[in-house]
Amino acid sequence: MKFIHSKFLKYILLLFCLFAVSARAQFHEIGIFLGGSNYIGDIGTHRYIDPNSPALGIIYKWNVTDRYSLRGGFTFTKLTENEYRNTDLNRFSRSYKVDNNIQEATVGVEFNFKEFNLHDADFNFTPYLFYGLSYFRYDQFYLTPNGPFNPPKYNNYGKDQEFAIPFILGMKFNPNPLFLIGFEMGARYALTDNLDGSNPQNQFANQMEYKFGNISNNDWYIFMGFTISFTFGDLPCYCKE
Repeated sequence: MKFIHSKFLKYILLLFCLFAVSARAQFHEIGIFLGGSNYIGDIGTHRYIDPNSPALGIIYKWNVTDRYSLRGGFTFTKLTENEYRNTDLNRFSRSYKVDNNIQEATVGVEFNFKEFNLHDADFNFTPYLFYGLSYFRYDQFYLTPNGPFNPPKYNNYGKDQEFAIPFILGMKFNPNPLFLIGFEMGARYALTDNLDGSNPQNQFANQMEYKFGNISNNDWYIFMGFTISFTFGDLPCYCKE
């Protein structure tokens, strides 16, 4: 499975590089993402949007037309959650916590809700939607109880890789043709249920005493923050029919 993941990731990155190389006559953006992250799963609170850990990313866009762009990037964060700040008494008394380092690569298509022509010298804005595919690296671990008054034992058994399906909704502005500012929130549906150590996939996977929570649902993680990108390259010809 890891071999398949590795080959598929290389294929995605190769396609993206080919797109970028062929885009010499187009308008490019490169920038950064600054914001926060949070995790949704079997540990922690029931708040779905609750950024509590810093997140940093790099973004590249090829603006094919004034309505859509090909986008790729890398994002880094540490998913953090604990059950001490919880209104659910059962979770509060359990007091589990999550600390999981995430390194993510994403490629996909960004759609503008309205025409967003980077030629314009005047202030312009548009909402946008992004979807695509993510491939991320994370810590594999599981938790074992350690008595009624002690936190559970953290058992780390190395790094693993998995896919996620990202959905991003945002708003972007161009104060001038040289740079853009945006605000976005993105949810990732991870194709694993073990970002929190609740459903181990190692040699203990078939032992139910090492599993807890709803093992039928996969985990999610959220990014929210600002983007700042700079434009470069030849201006594209946005032709209207």
